[in-house]
Amino acid sequence: MERLALMFRHRSILGIAAGVAVGIGIVVSAGLPLLWALALLGIPAQMLNEYNLHRFIFHLPPPERQWQFDLLYRAHYGHHDFPTNRDLFFAPDFVVFPVLALNFTLAWGILAALGAGWAIPGAAAIVLIGGGATFLAYEWFHSTAHLPVQKTAIERHVTTLHNQHHFRDFSKWFHVTAGGEIIDRVMGTAIDKDALKSQQRIEFIRTLGMRPDDPRLIAARHRFATRYGLSDDEIAHAARS
Repeated sequence: MERLALMFRHRSILGIAAGVAVGIGIVVSAGLPLLWALALLGIPAQMLNEYNLHRFIFHLPPPERQWQFDLLYRAHYGHHDFPTNRDLFFAPDFVVFPVLALNFTLAWGILAALGAGWAIPGAAAIVLIGGGATFLAYEWFHSTAHLPVQKTAIERHVTTLHNQHHFRDFSKWFHVTAGGEIIDRVMGTAIDKDALKSQQRIEFIRTLGMRPDDPRLIAARHRFATRYGLSDDEIAHAARS
């Protein structure tokens, strides 16, 4: 219950949950059983989406312009900087909803180009139901990985791999959702168990390779301090870590 309450405090979670409900309504109204099978395609599609966003967008090199850096800090850098801050666990609205709209448009466009008369219900099945539910699973597993709660065997496995991303090598293990590790293995971003034994922790790992006292980081921490409840002591400690 604690995790659900935490998740549903955030607009992005509420919006995606509403999207799943709308998608179910659209598919039910269409009356085509095939669409429920199509919804299953949304699961691997969203896992790929999760991986690509995390690796190629959220881990972009830090921009020089402060406003651009602040966007990236809110999107992801801040979560690495303060990995136990609960308000920074979740993907922000300005990432979630445009990506949702883009994915829906893309799925609709492909189905329409293939001549499917049910392109909108098909896109709803793939993106809103399959993709939306998988996104909610991602947020569940991600928040679970960062919370000191009792975990199932699958959740403990996800936590182990995600902790390696945060505290050993931030260029590895970009998946979070259970089962997504196959993508890291295929893409060469998994950590080999034998290599892990000798691999040293990457320098400045909590700031994704930036010096923790970088002026851009300091400015971003102060900008978001009130919104995310960052104390002066936390900010000062982060600049020394």
